[in-house]
Amino acid sequence: MAILGVSVWLGAKAATIKSELQAATALLPTLKDQIAAEDAAAAAKTVGSLVEHTSLARSAASDPLWKATSALPWIGPNLQAASDITTAADDVARLGAVPLVKVYQSLDWKALTPTSEGMDLAPLKAAAPNVQTAAHAVRESAQRLKRIDATTLLPEIAGPLVSARDELSSLSEGLESAADVANLAPSMLGSDTPREYLLLIQNNAESRTTGGIPGALAVLSLDKGKLSLRSQTSAGALGAFVPPVTIDEEQKAIYSARVGKFMQDVNLTPDFATTASTAQTMWEQKTGERLDGVLSIDPVALSFLLEATGPVTITDPLVQKIGGELPSELNSKNVVRTLLSDAYASIEDPNLQDVYFAGAAKEIFSAVSAGKSDPKGLIDAISKGIDEHRILLWSAAGGEQSTISKYSLGGLVSGSSVSPTQFGVYFNDGTGAKMDYWTKRTVQVVKDCTRDGYREVTVRVTSTNTAPADAATSLPKYVTGGGMFGVPAGTVQTNVVAYGPVQSDIDTVVKDGEKITFAAQRHSQRAVGTTTIRLAPGESTSLEFNFGHIVQHAEPEILVTPTTQAVKDVIKGSQKSSCE
Repeated sequence: MAILGVSVWLGAKAATIKSELQAATALLPTLKDQIAAEDAAAAAKTVGSLVEHTSLARSAASDPLWKATSALPWIGPNLQAASDITTAADDVARLGAVPLVKVYQSLDWKALTPTSEGMDLAPLKAAAPNVQTAAHAVRESAQRLKRIDATTLLPEIAGPLVSARDELSSLSEGLESAADVANLAPSMLGSDTPREYLLLIQNNAESRTTGGIPGALAVLSLDKGKLSLRSQTSAGALGAFVPPVTIDEEQKAIYSARVGKFMQDVNLTPDFATTASTAQTMWEQKTGERLDGVLSIDPVALSFLLEATGPVTITDPLVQKIGGELPSELNSKNVVRTLLSDAYASIEDPNLQDVYFAGAAKEIFSAVSAGKSDPKGLIDAISKGIDEHRILLWSAAGGEQSTISKYSLGGLVSGSSVSPTQFGVYFNDGTGAKMDYWTKRTVQVVKDCTRDGYREVTVRVTSTNTAPADAATSLPKYVTGGGMFGVPAGTVQTNVVAYGPVQSDIDTVVKDGEKITFAAQRHSQRAVGTTTIRLAPGESTSLEFNFGHIVQHAEPEILVTPTTQAVKDVIKGSQKSSCE
């Protein structure tokens, strides 16, 4: 009889736990909608209800009889796991959601949008401790659930446990990012003292591993969130650096000393920390200014910003004169073609092309700084640019850079921001011209199998020169190169660089079905293979980089040089196959 009573009591507690957690879960979509609608009052009320439900679930799992039964074999671990889930849910609600909603209520998001008067960064700075508290609570809860062995539990408990663990892991990553932003952004935007960053405007028409040649340069000044550009110039104007700026021997062996000799070549390497620190040193040597960091952006990312700000008009009389027949109004639809193609047909002098390029960028940054975009649109534009690796950032301050390096924004080839099974495919122009506007590419994993305990992965890179058949005569000489560097006019030459995961090997490279010679090297313990292709107008070729001795087991992740194409059109879905 006693056993029956205990069973009924535990059953009642289990029903309470289940119903209260289900009720809490049902509130989450409503909470997301309220936050999206910027209804802070309603969100706060929903969080209050959320806490009520998770508290009741936790209280049921804290019942003395429930706890005592948790010590018994077989059923005990299941009850303890249920208790841990309720504790995690309640901690996330009370210590995570509550302080986050308070932050949400305290921030005026419109005040965080750049204006001609700057930004009010004080509320964001004040919010940082609450965001960090929430991130800590969720992180601890996630780690608590990770310590539970789900394989020993009943399916009714294991299923919710795995689901809760996955959700918390994802939430934890998001909150860690939010905490880092709240901690770093105010100071990097000049809340305490003005900041100045070297702005590299990459030109995807002449490819470099991180996007394109940094032809146009400027200094981006930030003072309490107020943006301004000064000291606009070109990479060519800085000349050659003799002796070259020092880079590490691994990268010098792969990319040559040119990385440290010419500003145009600082991003031959895909490691943005190397690119940025080298560029900063070059700028300091030429100007005497030691800047606070380096920011990189390309025309496609500028088009994202224009989606948020709306069209801009070229107002500088000199830039208008240089542009001639080019559009006086730049928008998200025409800016890439204008800057990376039409400008070369209209402006013959390369130096004036850089002036026009920088002038257009200045107008876009001016629109951003004048507050011509809504906060959500601007955040979405910047996030998209970061996700596609078109916006990169480096800080000269060690603590700040340590935080940036945790994210793709830092553009590193090693460290915590790099997926264990990341494969990188990068392009460096070998034409000495602007033919990459006409080059279309796809990258795909076409083999992923296991042999003798090690994975083998093949990455296929397909390139096509879409320039017109008469490109040698119909395109400007500055675009084709005019055969100046030994590449026939209209033909595009590219150095293709492929990176495998740490400890992997690159076994062979196959071009259009035939094995070819290639340079095999290493960078930060990652296998690196380099080869060169040359394509006349209308020609295509496929390279297959065959990687072996791969010890990592996660799904392959592909990272590519940002081009004028949408990333989704470049990276194709992986194919599975058996080892032959």
